[in-house]
Amino acid sequence: MAATERAKILLVDDDPGLLRLLSIRLKSGGFVVDEVESAAKALVRLPIFQPQVVITDLRMEGMDGMALFEFIHERFPTLPVIILTAHGTIPDAVQATRQGVFSYLTKPFDSKILLENVKDALRLSGKTTFPQTPQKKEQWRGDIISRSQIMDELLRQAKLVADTDVSILIQSQSGTGKELLARAIHKLSSRRDRPFVALNCAAVPEALLESELFGHRKGSFTGATSRHQGLFHAAEGGTLFLDEIGNMPLLFQAKLLRVLEDKEVRPVGSTKSQSVDVRIISATHVDMEAAVAAGTVREDLYYRLNVVTLEIPPLAKRREDIPLLTNNFLAGVKKRTNRNIKGFSQEAMELLVAASWPGNVRQLQNVVEQAVALSTSSLISAKLVQKALRGKSESILSLAEAQKRFEREYLVKLLQITEGNVSQAARLAQRNRTDFYKLLNRFHIEPAMFRNRTE
Repeated sequence: MAATERAKILLVDDDPGLLRLLSIRLKSGGFVVDEVESAAKALVRLPIFQPQVVITDLRMEGMDGMALFEFIHERFPTLPVIILTAHGTIPDAVQATRQGVFSYLTKPFDSKILLENVKDALRLSGKTTFPQTPQKKEQWRGDIISRSQIMDELLRQAKLVADTDVSILIQSQSGTGKELLARAIHKLSSRRDRPFVALNCAAVPEALLESELFGHRKGSFTGATSRHQGLFHAAEGGTLFLDEIGNMPLLFQAKLLRVLEDKEVRPVGSTKSQSVDVRIISATHVDMEAAVAAGTVREDLYYRLNVVTLEIPPLAKRREDIPLLTNNFLAGVKKRTNRNIKGFSQEAMELLVAASWPGNVRQLQNVVEQAVALSTSSLISAKLVQKALRGKSESILSLAEAQKRFEREYLVKLLQITEGNVSQAARLAQRNRTDFYKLLNRFHIEPAMFRNRTE
């Protein structure tokens, strides 16, 4: 019997009676429901519960429903928000929907209409509530190990564009898993049964790049002893993944652009073009806009490749995934080496979670493999992890120290904006001058340092 994946709904309302009523109706509709009575509590629950839809009251004490929506929309732009209110007007509804609120319902509301709105929101956001077999459930993203909401939001965006044919540019640091994401998108697309072909543009000499991608005829150049099919033809009907596209030679970029526009390739040494049908996913760690400005990347090629941009966060931005990734890599190493390693000590795992990870997931995998190779006990120690990290670890700040750092940076920013004008800075901070001066003295900040001096 097929299992049903139940969507999660977060309810936010300061009316306990209505909150209970909404919860009963949604649970009877087959949804998993969590309830909070304020926007402040919703902010805490969001990363823990990870809902697929948020339903919130508009008028609440403290942060209201629109302020909660703005917070959600800024961080998780594909998470649908439905607003309920007894104070609804047509102008309010128009303004809310213009800003991106999924729907706006006035109280008293019809339960059927609410359920229809929820189902529409789930469908349009890429979340399905149709029965799925356990084997097929989220199979497309199975190789991407994560429980962080920032990655969940990225994968939600990927799911929305996977079944289109638009070109996708994956922008991220080295070692974050760009090819894994590209393969996941291919698995979810209508091209899933056709080839996925990958090429690292930085690894192919410029002289061979045209032949590698477009193919060549026998005898077309020295060493061309046989006909060669290019990667465009190898990926026919499927996906061609061009990694490190930002390192592609400038002269070749014009040739690639012509192929993307005409959907035809001409093998080296041939006088005839051949049609191709491929979906392009490209990736780079280079700042493409800066590269365009510097003249190392053609602007027209950039816009052709960058119909949709997906940004993979660095590992340091998704630290909650580090234990998951660590244990996954450890299981892989144990399977290959038959080493009897139970895991990492608590101190070792704390070091891993706190490390800076400039090399991202690839570096973490390397550290795990090195620690396993050097371990002489069943539990990997913090000392081995420290050795593998080469002493480069980053301690997580205490809450008090983090608050101090924020206050200091905030005060400096205000004085930079106001060029040392304390009265103006105090007004922006919504504090009186006396309190503001006390804050400056606490952090030894002198306003005169920010004033323009003329000779």
